[in-house]
Amino acid sequence: MDMNYSAEEQAFRDEARAFIADNLPDWLSDKVRTGKRLTKNDYLTWHKALNARGWLAWSWPVEHGGTGWTPVQKHIFEEECIAACAPRIVPFGLNMLGPVLIKFGTEAQKRHYLPRILNSEDWWCQGYSEPGAGSDLASLKTRALRDGDYYIVNGQKTWTTLGHYADWMFCLVKTDTQGKPQEGISFLLIDMKSPGITVRPIITLDGEHEVNEVFLEDVKVPVANLVGEENKGWTCAKFLLTHERTGIAGVAFAKQGLDHLKQVARDRKKSGRHLGDDPLFAARMAQVEIDLMAMETFNLRTLSAAAAGSAPGAESSMLKIKGTVIRQEITELLRRALGPYALPFVPEAFDEGYNEPPIGPDYAMPLARQYFNMRKLSIYGGSNEIQRNIVAKQILGL
Repeated sequence: MDMNYSAEEQAFRDEARAFIADNLPDWLSDKVRTGKRLTKNDYLTWHKALNARGWLAWSWPVEHGGTGWTPVQKHIFEEECIAACAPRIVPFGLNMLGPVLIKFGTEAQKRHYLPRILNSEDWWCQGYSEPGAGSDLASLKTRALRDGDYYIVNGQKTWTTLGHYADWMFCLVKTDTQGKPQEGISFLLIDMKSPGITVRPIITLDGEHEVNEVFLEDVKVPVANLVGEENKGWTCAKFLLTHERTGIAGVAFAKQGLDHLKQVARDRKKSGRHLGDDPLFAARMAQVEIDLMAMETFNLRTLSAAAAGSAPGAESSMLKIKGTVIRQEITELLRRALGPYALPFVPEAFDEGYNEPPIGPDYAMPLARQYFNMRKLSIYGGSNEIQRNIVAKQILGL
């Protein structure tokens, strides 16, 4: 695998950088850079700018509105977006549901939902985890009973990211309780405005309302909203999770975090010398950088294989494990580098319009919040313990 960028790829980087400079508002990049809370409209502002250029659906085929980019182009564009402090692309409709509909959906579902995802008419959330079914997703309890042309859905979903913004939810439900746990699961599209749906916030350790619990009580869902075959939703679920886990690796985010860590290490001093010159701290930074370089290579190989028609399996689990460990290690080193300045946590500081002077360096304020938020990476998308079991079974044959 040639790790040098071609002239065409370098030209694409220049094109991407110029587009971002022209279309990413300064006020929006400033909010991202300073760790301010982003609203639904903030995300949609960037989504719409990308869609106007035809650059929103990186992972979709061209015939459905995708970019047709190579894996390297996708990698380059993501790097440039993150380096410019653009908001992340909210993945639920674009990178999770979209590929599932393209592979398993009916023609009517593709014609209706895919353009609405691209145009930001529909905001999607993910109805997978339940209070007793997270990493062990096959044990979910939400039931959907067929009643003529409808399913009647009852149950509860939890950790529903940005569900308070959502218009629709793609949801795993039990349509048959016989047989093995993975059997009898179906994949439904549920209108969040349906009677019987209640969304309640979950305030996380960092003081944020990012996730929710969703209650479904006698919710009527048209049978036409079934994706794939009834009782075969586990196939859709696994396909979606491989895309999610590969994305959780967050190579570009880790590279940005490492660059920031190096900057802090140059700025901070310990016993009269720069922290980056401390041999123990420098060794830990070097190990993270080596691991990140190896993961970036593996990520590009996995994306290239996927582009050639090979669905990622255990590879996505490996990326998820290593990516989350690296990103958590970077925030841990930042916490150590900042010392007492990593302690202050003022929730109001992340509201737009907050003007109090920061405690310590201006980059210290968001750290505690970022550190707490990164703790979840090793849990969501299937805990790292479960991913290690997948690797052991599929690759090591244990």
